[in-house]
Amino acid sequence: MSILEKFSLKDKVAIVTGASTGLGQGMCIGLAEAGANIVGIDYVDSPETEKLVTELGRKFLSIKSNLITIHKEGLIDLVKQAVDHFGKVDILVNNAGIIRREDSLDFSEQNWDDVMNINVKTVFFFSQAVANQFIQQGSGGKIISIASMLSYQGGIRVPSYTASKSGVKGITMTMANEWAKYGINCNAIAPGYMATNNTAALRDDEKRAGEILERIPAGRWGKPSDVAGAAVFLASDNANYINGFTLAVDGGWLGR
Repeated sequence: MSILEKFSLKDKVAIVTGASTGLGQGMCIGLAEAGANIVGIDYVDSPETEKLVTELGRKFLSIKSNLITIHKEGLIDLVKQAVDHFGKVDILVNNAGIIRREDSLDFSEQNWDDVMNINVKTVFFFSQAVANQFIQQGSGGKIISIASMLSYQGGIRVPSYTASKSGVKGITMTMANEWAKYGINCNAIAPGYMATNNTAALRDDEKRAGEILERIPAGRWGKPSDVAGAAVFLASDNANYINGFTLAVDGGWLGR
């Protein structure tokens, strides 16, 4: 098989959380372009993503679920729904996440718990459920979680987000240590400053947005397609010997 053929995800089944917009939508499209069928999970319907995926000739299963309040049993059921529909799962992309901004001196317990629940607790237990499915299938698989620049930095006014994304980087290494022997590759992507809903407030702040752009060597905000390329790579056979690594897709931010 050639190097280009190894990028193919033909007839693979990928679960993508937070699929309705932004990075999640971009990764759904990228994975579909590479040949995968998609299970898109979000707390709202994903009609636009479904349309874009099916126009590529791939299949799309939309599942509505609130990943902030879901428990372990609910995540196992989501995997079951995917398997019942497509017969298997090959890829999990843990993309869904939220951010809450508040001064650390005043940060509320609700803002802490909500962010930690979806950004790190759900990521771990969904990964666990999918890993058990991979082992049952005997086929291995790929788990890709979305980390952040704040997996490496402290940030300002986002203590729970920083804690959660540092946690994503850490549990990615832990899961890789334990699950690589089953042919399961666990890695993460740390997007830089992306033009998505999560950064709308920053991009609307002319002074802060200017400061951010001045530090990005690439001189622009990232796009969902920038992250999609990394996701396709990590989901492909070309990444079979990559385990426990968090790949920065940041326009050079961390190297500045």
